[in-house]
Amino acid sequence: MQKLTDTFGRSFPYIRLSITDVCNFKCGYCLPNGYQKDNSDNRKFLDVNEIKRLAKGLSELGVCKIRLTGGEPTVRSDFFDIVKILKNETGIKKVVITTNGYRLNKISNQISNSGLDGINISIDSLNRETFKVITGHDRLPEIIEGIRNLQNLNFQNIKINAVLLKGINDSEKNFDEWSKFIKINKIDFRYIELMQTGDGLDYFKKYHIPAKIFKNYLNKKNWIHQTLGRDAGPSLNYIHPEYKGKFGIIAPYSKDFCKSCNRLRITSRGDLRLCLFGTTGISVRHLIQRDDQLEELKDLILKQLNFKKESHYLELGKTGLTNNLSTTGG
Repeated sequence: MQKLTDTFGRSFPYIRLSITDVCNFKCGYCLPNGYQKDNSDNRKFLDVNEIKRLAKGLSELGVCKIRLTGGEPTVRSDFFDIVKILKNETGIKKVVITTNGYRLNKISNQISNSGLDGINISIDSLNRETFKVITGHDRLPEIIEGIRNLQNLNFQNIKINAVLLKGINDSEKNFDEWSKFIKINKIDFRYIELMQTGDGLDYFKKYHIPAKIFKNYLNKKNWIHQTLGRDAGPSLNYIHPEYKGKFGIIAPYSKDFCKSCNRLRITSRGDLRLCLFGTTGISVRHLIQRDDQLEELKDLILKQLNFKKESHYLELGKTGLTNNLSTTGG
């Protein structure tokens, strides 16, 4: 079996697949004005059959994990059909999602029964008013209810992500609130360092703070760094013997962050992106129209890996094609 490997020796068992650009939240760091249709690209989002063919090809290239992202992936009416096909008809071993959780309390049973291997929920604050300010929605109680539902259904792999924002959720008080939460809940919580995007320079300048502030907090509280498997994400993870949950840090501006890169991205309209902040993308959609195109699809993806760069160069202010995170799945 040919494997996805680039010229720097990195392998890619993990794909982030966006299935829609649409999001119903208005997070300041992503879509402060809400979702706006891109009239310059009238292509429809990938359909179920295109996704199935794409996943089959990726599986034959050694991909074992697909994360469904958006926008907000659950806004698609065929979301659970996509999950079912990925789990049962493509050879992909793990299917997980990233969601804002806006209907989580209503679809908990479907998620539990779908075969999903994990869920990442974006919750930038446990303070209801702060959550409302960041997202534009007063939905925190519903999301927490959804998490409780999943726990009661014995759904095992629950993670929470928050973007670290200066002056909003970066205080020790905020860190202590999350600490209390994961002490009694078997949930992994990760802070993600705010990343500059093409449309978000002013927001970045105002709210960016290095992730080391949270790392310093963890060191002070005697958390222990933990290593993970090859299909894990970029998080530095920490455990503590007195806690059910774990803490994590995703620090894209840290030294050597890209050395452990293990994922590629596919946009909701079928463009392969070698990096979240890459300057180029190529459509693979024309090669997922028929079942007999599988070898051509694999060949194109393998050749594209020759162009993957060593780093995202975010530290130089380069944001590539990413105007906002919803277009590439974050």
